[in-house]
Amino acid sequence: MRPRDPRRLLERHRRARARVVIVDVPQSVASDDGAVGSKQMAEVTLPRAELEKIWSPVYLERLARTYWSFLSRFSLGLIRVLYGDDSREVVFLRRPFVLLRFQAPEYQVDADGGTVTWPVDRGVLVARRGRGRGFLRLAVRREPVSDGAEEVTLLVSSEVVNFYPTIATSLSGWVYRQTQLRIHVIVTHAFLRSLANLELEPSRVGALRAVAEAAITPAARQ
Repeated sequence: MRPRDPRRLLERHRRARARVVIVDVPQSVASDDGAVGSKQMAEVTLPRAELEKIWSPVYLERLARTYWSFLSRFSLGLIRVLYGDDSREVVFLRRPFVLLRFQAPEYQVDADGGTVTWPVDRGVLVARRGRGRGFLRLAVRREPVSDGAEEVTLLVSSEVVNFYPTIATSLSGWVYRQTQLRIHVIVTHAFLRSLANLELEPSRVGALRAVAEAAITPAARQ
């Protein structure tokens, strides 16, 4: 294994503005009809002042964009995400090699957090009976803190629910767990750890911009 460059580790530590701890959570088990699920979660602890800078609906959308961008970087550009008016397509290099096609994301936002959900549509990795079923969801939730606390902790999770993998249908659930699921967990944990830098990609769509603008008081606009 190639030794890590200590200068890179030092630079990563210097840039980190938050602490990320991966949390063990119960994993979904395969159902009798072949549906599977999994969940990964992390505690992201950051200065309260930093949270106030980013705690708005827009940043939920930016978190979603960062997730897809990280996937592309992690795969060295082999995996790309194509944005449509009513879809998101995860492709291998380009169409027609669509691995996963999701419907347009659905957002839910409240004072303590929010979720972005991509309903599964179809794709090479989706079994025929799983088309139009299941979803991928990112969630952010702020943990309660005392008024004088200088730090705050966010629970950030990625969850796949009711997914029907092609590989489990054509081969076996064991093969799916040792290949596709294992890769998914590795990538998701790497994404969660990358949040230590609090560097979120700009949104490609801006669907929640109007929500954020509506939250600004008239006095703040003047």
